[in-house]
Amino acid sequence: MTGVPDDALLLVDLQEAFLDAPGLRDVRGELVSAVSVLAEAARCAGVPIFLISTEHSRDRSTWTLNMLDDDQGYLFHGDPGTQTLSELDTSGMTRIEKTRDSAWLGTDLLMRLHTLGVSRVMIAGVSAHACITQTARDAYAHNIRATVVTDAVADERWDHRRAVFDLLVADRQAELAHVQECVTRWSR
Repeated sequence: MTGVPDDALLLVDLQEAFLDAPGLRDVRGELVSAVSVLAEAARCAGVPIFLISTEHSRDRSTWTLNMLDDDQGYLFHGDPGTQTLSELDTSGMTRIEKTRDSAWLGTDLLMRLHTLGVSRVMIAGVSAHACITQTARDAYAHNIRATVVTDAVADERWDHRRAVFDLLVADRQAELAHVQECVTRWSR
């Protein structure tokens, strides 16, 4: 194994419900392809991979404010929409469930990363303007360096994607990279 021992790959919200949204359906194949290349490179290099999904309880205890305001929940545990994208190979991935945009809030992600000696996370998945950005910002808050893998991130609000990436970089809270840069980094 040649890997970069202080990296981890975070794959966020690669779930059926998210990729069925308008604006995301058409990029599903591209996204899965990019994420698959990343995941395979991480596996080969011994980089830990965390598959992070959003799921809620029907009893309203995990609902966000907008869900409570609308009195309408979604992504309930066990529903078909919560399933990981069927064409994604999830072997060797550690699963973490979240209930908010950030992969850090209410999860044991920080403890797991500290146990593994991780100091940088590479982030890919859905959606750039929400879960990807919040996960990157919260990595910074936990003194974990973050890199957003831009060609392995999709968003239903494409008009906001570039702006949120620019803000992350300007605020020095994340770096940006492409899939091939990560593959090269992990193959050293």
